[in-house]
Amino acid sequence: MIDLKGYHHSGEVMNLLAECMWPDNERLENEYRNYRSDDSRILLGKMMNNQLVGLIGIALLSPGKAELKHISVKQGYRNQGLGKEMLEEIVEKLSLTELAAETDKDAVNFYRRTGFLITSLGEKYPGVERFCCVYRREEP
Repeated sequence: MIDLKGYHHSGEVMNLLAECMWPDNERLENEYRNYRSDDSRILLGKMMNNQLVGLIGIALLSPGKAELKHISVKQGYRNQGLGKEMLEEIVEKLSLTELAAETDKDAVNFYRRTGFLITSLGEKYPGVERFCCVYRREEP
């Protein structure tokens, strides 16, 4: 994976970010700016055939612990294991023992299949159930 903080095609990064969050332009720009300016945030991308096909963004919380902020795979490359591959790679690369994420009903099964423990947070917003997803691995 490559570091996307200084990636020269910011539009590609913004398009992938838009696929995993509410695509409000101001919010997208703020998130991307946060990744580029905050050293506790990491934004990595998956390249295939010289094009950006996936991204993963985390916020480091403490040694070995992080929050998964964003994960996205470009349409046409989904259901090939790239999301799981990116998760495994970032957990290994950063020696994470715990990675937590919050998601909705549409994505919760991805996390379940990837080995996360799932807890319902209930209806966090009117008519929208949210889930806390936590991946833990034993320290080496």
